[in-house]
Amino acid sequence: MRQSGFSVIELLAVSAISVIVIGIGFPVFQSTSDTLRVRGAIRSVQTELQAARHRAVSSQRPVRVRFNCPAAGEFRVVELIGSTSEPDPADAASDRCSESRYPYPAADTNVLTRPNFDGPIRRLPREVAFVNPGTIEFWPDGTAHMDQGTNPWATIPPAGISITAANSTTSRSVSINGLGKLQAQ
Repeated sequence: MRQSGFSVIELLAVSAISVIVIGIGFPVFQSTSDTLRVRGAIRSVQTELQAARHRAVSSQRPVRVRFNCPAAGEFRVVELIGSTSEPDPADAASDRCSESRYPYPAADTNVLTRPNFDGPIRRLPREVAFVNPGTIEFWPDGTAHMDQGTNPWATIPPAGISITAANSTTSRSVSINGLGKLQAQ
């Protein structure tokens, strides 16, 4: 009588080969997963920057994109309070990114009051962080500006600046120039 099945040695050999294949494949899978998270994060940032520029142009009001606001790895589009040459001191306050103080959507949609166009707080994936971000300001003419300690803010140079998101293994950036042109890198 013949018995079918596998011997213990055959099962151990198959198990050993499986462990080796998984051991080799896991780091590749992890690296790919990290890259996809960062790429998704930078696409989200690029989308918010485009939406902020569009909001500034369509509403004829300056709009800022604030990074690490209210906490690391978070960002928010906020309408500038005051004017580009004289921003309201409340615009620079630490609670400017607070959704409880400046709700989304705005409770008051009166066009004579501000802010009306603050967006929701966006969050990067847990393992992803911004690298040296600044605040970007879009004007109603679609141009992009950055804070250099003076009002109104200076136009971003033609070479542009980059907003970078990274994790422990990879990083990606979106560059923006003074004309408001965005390009993922």
